[in-house]
Amino acid sequence: MSARKIATWHDAGLIDAATRDRLLAYEAAHARPLALWAVFGIGALAIALGLVSVIAANWEDIPGQLRLSIHLALIGGALAALFFGEKRMAQASPWAVEALVFVTAALGLSFFGHIGQVYQTSSPLWKPLAAWLVLFAPLLLLTGRSWPTALAVVGGSVWCAWSYAGSMTGFGAPDVGQSLQLWVAFVTALPVVYTPLAAGMRARSDRPDFWRRVEQAALAYGVAGASLATAVAGADVYGETGLLGGLANTALSGAVGVAAGLGTMLARPGVSGRMSGAIMAGAGLIVPLAHATGGLSLPSALLFFALWGGIAAAALAAHWRGVFQLAVGAIALRLIILSFELASDLLLSGFGLILSGFLILGVAWVAVRVSKTFAPSEEADA
Repeated sequence: MSARKIATWHDAGLIDAATRDRLLAYEAAHARPLALWAVFGIGALAIALGLVSVIAANWEDIPGQLRLSIHLALIGGALAALFFGEKRMAQASPWAVEALVFVTAALGLSFFGHIGQVYQTSSPLWKPLAAWLVLFAPLLLLTGRSWPTALAVVGGSVWCAWSYAGSMTGFGAPDVGQSLQLWVAFVTALPVVYTPLAAGMRARSDRPDFWRRVEQAALAYGVAGASLATAVAGADVYGETGLLGGLANTALSGAVGVAAGLGTMLARPGVSGRMSGAIMAGAGLIVPLAHATGGLSLPSALLFFALWGGIAAAALAAHWRGVFQLAVGAIALRLIILSFELASDLLLSGFGLILSGFLILGVAWVAVRVSKTFAPSEEADA
């Protein structure tokens, strides 16, 4: 915050002189020499790039076992720094701990790829990902503080689940048995279980912001999956086998989502927790219903509207302004797409293009008006 802005607030009568002086004193005490930091950052980046260039130029000449030993030593050093200095670093700068945890996890993930390069292994991708999750997800969950580590855990789990699904089903091969399809459907739905887990930990941990982000990331996965299910149904590309599967597969995936939603409600019985759980449970219900509407554009679009309309209603109840605006935008965009699906010949003539333009502008105007009129005035924690 600049001193000029503080002075402007004082001149406008928004703050008194005492508050102005306290703000100026605080800003002076916590000022960050950004220019100096930028110089240090450029220097550190130059050194890092130089080291990478030297190593890359001599990569083939370095024995594989030596490279792996150095890589493992780096992981061990990072873990030792976390074990012995986490509290001290957290007091000085929580972001330093977050950065070190993320770098440690990244070193761990790249170590498995390094092993594959040295020993020329042909293991499917999900196996090293699963090993990485077993070894490093506890570290991320126990020490993470912000979005990078939260996304690493949830994103890594999603990546592993879908890599496993693709490997086990041959990426949609037609001769996959029903029992394997059901198992794969269950595995790909499992990342939503982070939602009730994180909801329960928010009140029990001294890092509630981290667990809130884990919950939000898992909830976003569930909502994205349900939205994708309606799109797949509308395009009539649901298969009877493989990754997409039949009604039983989608019903099982949806049941996992519903269970995760109910668990979230129990773990966080407040308004925010109930609304998060309701969104997850609703997303779980949408998945099998979308399969039942396969090939029909209008019913699948109505399911999409029901999903995001429910999200908007939950956002109103929980005072999530940003989520409400996102829901309104998603509904408006889907409405525009639906209009072209139902009247595709609008794009084949000049008059049709004019009508399409007015339609898009009209939907956008209504979306903005609805968002401004009904959006909660204050943003509450999700």
